[in-house]
Parts: sequence; structure tokens; C-alpha cells
Amino acid sequence: MDSMISQKSSKSQGNQSLFRGLQLIEVLSNYPNGCPLATLAEKASMNKSTVHRILQELQSCGYVTATQTFGSYRLTAKFVAVGQKALSSLNIINVAAPHLEKLNLTTGETVNFSMFEREQAVFIYKLEPTMGMLKTRAYIGQPLSLYCSAMGKIFLAYHPNRKYVDHYWQQNNDLIRQLTVNTITRLEDMHNELSTIRQTAIAYDKEENEIGVSCIALPIFDVAHKVNYSVSISLSTARLQQHDINGITKVLMDAAKAISHELGYYDEYPLLFDM
Repeated sequence: MDSMISQKSSKSQGNQSLFRGLQLIEVLSNYPNGCPLATLAEKASMNKSTVHRILQELQSCGYVTATQTFGSYRLTAKFVAVGQKALSSLNIINVAAPHLEKLNLTTGETVNFSMFEREQAVFIYKLEPTMGMLKTRAYIGQPLSLYCSAMGKIFLAYHPNRKYVDHYWQQNNDLIRQLTVNTITRLEDMHNELSTIRQTAIAYDKEENEIGVSCIALPIFDVAHKVNYSVSISLSTARLQQHDINGITKVLMDAAKAISHELGYYDEYPLLFDM
């Protein structure tokens, strides 16, 4: 009996250590140049001795390293290798890549591809501009807020739960803020925006996240008419004004259609939702 209790206790402690380790990894991911142990402990709501012990274990495995600043730690490039392996297991990348590369060469602009995950749009593929000078700060694995990004609005517009937008607004009320003068922060205004998106299948970020940067996004439909992915073009607002807007939107829609066809969607594009 004592042996069984000891085994359960050991398993519980192991699970707790794993959970705490993952917590620290998530916090450290926000500090590319390193995070002091005291700050790390505060952010993770752990005591310093526990944080130090877990950091030593992560360091021995090669996932964390100390920085030149005493008492500060950062993640290592080992996470890049793990992340790339995880991404390579997503068949959608293999399916979408040829169409995204063609889009990138045709427009010369930054091309982004994202998936919907945990109330965020997450970049899973990106191609830098071949002609435009603007290189966005976006990176693979970066999460985007839904309310202030073009791809995020796509996921809000085509979410299968009709009440999801209200739920999202309520759950993220503290995070929804005026990033620029163009940011939509009123739920009523967002409902109007999403209604237009459902009619056209086109979403815009009109300098709503960052002044000087615009984005156009479209949904990727699968065989079940679900939208789990989105494709977009990002560019400077000044360069967007130089483009033929209809022309750049058409080639973007051609790419979205082609990827949707690969996923078994052959109905009329866009798919109009009665919501």
C-alpha cells in the first residue's frame, strides 16, 4: 500500500514539475534577450527556488541557457528545431506552400498563412517580400489578436458558433484596446465589419494594429466548409495605394481558392453564411 501511495505521489509531482516547466517556457518565450530569475518567478507565480531548480533541469536538457547578464535566462535555438519538426507534421503547409510561393512572386509582397488556435490567429508560414521594402516583424509561431488583424477577423467571421464573437468579446474585454485610431473596439462595429466580410470573404486591417501597415486576408475553406486557415498579404499602406487593389485582391483570392480546392472545397467562393 505504501509503495502504491509513493508511486502516485511521485507521478503527481512529476506532472506538476512538467506543468511548471511549460509555464516557464511560455514566459521565457516573451523575453528573447533574457529574463531575470526574479521577474520569471513573479510572472509564473512561483517561488525563486522552484524556478531556479526547473531552470537548471531545462538547461541540462539544452532548452534554456544563461545570458551574459547575471541571473538572467533565455530559450535556446533547440526550440526552433522542435518547432520546425512540429510544423513539418502539418500537411497543410505542404499543400499550401506552392500556392503561397506563387502569390509571393506575383505580388512581390509579404505573404502570411495562419491557423486558428486558442482564440488567436497563429502564423504557421510566412514569405518575405520580393519587391516591397517593408519587412513585417511577424514570425512563425506568433499569435495575433482576432479583433485587430485581418486574418483574425476572418476567424471571427466564419466561426461555426454564432455566439462566438460575443463570447470572445466578453472573455477578452480587458485585452481589447485602441492600438491606433482605426482599431475597432466596439462590439457593434465589429459585428457590422464581420457581416461585410461574410458577404465578400475579404477582411482588411486598415492600420488597425500598426500605423503605416495594412493587410488583406481571405479564408481557406475545407471540405466541411470550415475555416481553420487564412491567407493574407501585408504591405505598407503607401505601397497598397500604389497597387491596383482589385488586382492584388484577385490574385489573393485565386490563391485562397486553389488551397481550398486542395482541401476538397469546390463550392462557390465566397461561401455566404446566414448569421
